[in-house]
Amino acid sequence: MHNSSGSWELPEELRMLQETIRRFMQQVVKPVEDSLPHDAFTPEPAQLAVLQKKARDLGLWCLETPAEHGGAGLNLLGQCVAAEETAKCRMGAYIAGCGAFGFDPPIVIWKGTAHQQRFARDDVANGTKAFVAISEPSGGSDPGRAIQTRAERKSDRYVINGTKVWISGVGMANWGIVFARVGDSKGRDGITSFIVDKNRPGISLLKIPVIRSYSPYEVHFDNYEVPEEDRLGEEGKGFAFAEEWLVHARPPYAAATIGIAQAALDIAIEWARQRKTFGSFLADKQAIQWMIADSEVELRAARLLVYQAAWNADLGRDIKVDASVAKVYGTEVAGHVVDRCIQILGGMGVAQELPLERWYREMRIKRIGEGPSEVHRMVIARDMLGALRAAG
Repeated sequence: MHNSSGSWELPEELRMLQETIRRFMQQVVKPVEDSLPHDAFTPEPAQLAVLQKKARDLGLWCLETPAEHGGAGLNLLGQCVAAEETAKCRMGAYIAGCGAFGFDPPIVIWKGTAHQQRFARDDVANGTKAFVAISEPSGGSDPGRAIQTRAERKSDRYVINGTKVWISGVGMANWGIVFARVGDSKGRDGITSFIVDKNRPGISLLKIPVIRSYSPYEVHFDNYEVPEEDRLGEEGKGFAFAEEWLVHARPPYAAATIGIAQAALDIAIEWARQRKTFGSFLADKQAIQWMIADSEVELRAARLLVYQAAWNADLGRDIKVDASVAKVYGTEVAGHVVDRCIQILGGMGVAQELPLERWYREMRIKRIGEGPSEVHRMVIARDMLGALRAAG
């Protein structure tokens, strides 16, 4: 990440990727999205198929999926660069690039057997998606202890009973990964992960209306049977099996919020340059200048924290704390920036003629999803305080 002169910069291949995605979003995705209702979260199937073909032709397909499985195989830093750019559309908070780049299967699936990878291979081939079901009515921030959904071993299969909540993407998905408790342990060592086919009997869905149009679901399992060969990993190892994957998902998650905030800031800057009030442009007023300056400073800092976490991950380092730092700061800063941009635009900021009001609503969830800010602060504090104790 350094050039010959010693100054910091992204590797050339990632800058090229950044520019390619940026052009694709403006020239290919935006015209399609502009034809859709304000709160749409996917294009019509025919439109989506055209977008996905164009992305495939450019090699911009399933960006996180390893190349040997048909994806672009980006490292984590590349995923963060891509996440920031693909989020720069009206539906970008939850559907990157309007779905043009496909839907990466959960990366942990590629650690499974060839038989277990069958659904993921279909997703990569067809541009379909999967879901991951962890959170329950008993809580989502401490899944190792909160999970109450049970999987009982019966001969060559498991029978799952229980309820998951706030599960995104289930309505669009054909399959998913579900975490359930096996045996008597009440801790993390009792959690096992399973691959579930949504088309098998014993699973029912209930949409949960929330602040965004891309609604999550309640997923109920009633004597749902999973063949033993669809247990992902060993019994009791489900949480450990997925922990690295969950941690590594946080920097791209934060990067996407930064991308939206950057897009909002670009809109606000253009507005400030053109809008006159009290005899001068908004861009000439100190209050507006400071809002823009503060937003730029905070976004630069957030972006560098994300890059640092991703860079360390790509070097093989433990990024649990780095990922929490990036997630907290990135999502909170992005929300503040979008809020400021709405203030700069005034009434137009909350009009559905522009994407700002949708981003404002949907960005609010980002401080909760992938672990709420408070939990990540606990992770950071425990690491710091533990280091101080060890030093003392």
